[in-house]
Amino acid sequence: MARIAVLGCGRIGRMHAANIEAHPRSSLAGVFDVHAPSTKEVAERLKTRNFASAEDIFASNEVDAILIATSTSTHVDYIQDGVAAGKAVLCEKPIDLSLERVNACAQKIAGTSVPVMIGFCRRFDPDHRAARQTVLDGEIGELHQVIITSRDPGLAPDAYIRSSGGIFRDMTIHDLDLARFMLGEEVVAVTAHGSRLVNPTLMAECGDYDTAVVTLVTESGKQAVITNSRQAAYGYDQRIELFGSKGMAISENHHETRVSKHLSHGTDIAAPLENFFIERYRAAFAAEIDNFVDTIEGKAKPEADFEDGRKALILADACFKSVAEARTVEISEFT
Repeated sequence: MARIAVLGCGRIGRMHAANIEAHPRSSLAGVFDVHAPSTKEVAERLKTRNFASAEDIFASNEVDAILIATSTSTHVDYIQDGVAAGKAVLCEKPIDLSLERVNACAQKIAGTSVPVMIGFCRRFDPDHRAARQTVLDGEIGELHQVIITSRDPGLAPDAYIRSSGGIFRDMTIHDLDLARFMLGEEVVAVTAHGSRLVNPTLMAECGDYDTAVVTLVTESGKQAVITNSRQAAYGYDQRIELFGSKGMAISENHHETRVSKHLSHGTDIAAPLENFFIERYRAAFAAEIDNFVDTIEGKAKPEADFEDGRKALILADACFKSVAEARTVEISEFT
């Protein structure tokens, strides 16, 4: 039984803690959050240990692995502490907002046998994986294009927007990783466009964008196009299209139910889109924990490892550079 402790008891940390406790081959070894009432509430609800500090978790002989769901600025230090303690790590994305810090962390943990996994949960979505399998099985022939649509149902709180690192590092980064996963080849060039259409004042103050389009190209010429918006009036919009030489596979949006109405005036889908990422990617988050447990037990490697996190951040930085300089950015400029 893999004994996993959770650092961070915010919305996503609470979800991860419950998923760990529900998994048949893991147990929740304890939780910690700098906000003591949150730690107490989660510990009491899930009947687990309330750790007094992160340091206590790293020092505990009753913890095999840690899941990091704290603020982004703490990720690098906690990853390094976890590796130093010999505990497997699953860290939410991004690793950090600074590529320099991520590169330094990579050097510090280089050569370790301790697994480090990064939380790109969308790789684990059953529908996305089924679409990818059509490429691996040759059903749609040679993959030519990947189209990813990812739009949030509404703007995050102002405080989050101001500290998020920008749309490409906090939102698009999921899609950048997913594009790499689907393409099966490394991206060599990025062209991005950013606009301020939802809340121009806030975005200008933050130097950020709320609407974006990104084009990625691999060395062989495969293409990926990502469209993002921080506000979709109709709900959480998550779609992927894989276009190949013999056909196309599509992973569609999820609705709260799959019931449709067929009436005299026409056909309607009755239910709205699932509310947000925790609801939409519920199965993906559970499968992510399954991969993490397999990793702890030595049965598998992380589906998305530290290098995947580093490469996604490079692509995000390339997006910002492309918008700022109004040009296509070669990834070689970062390496």
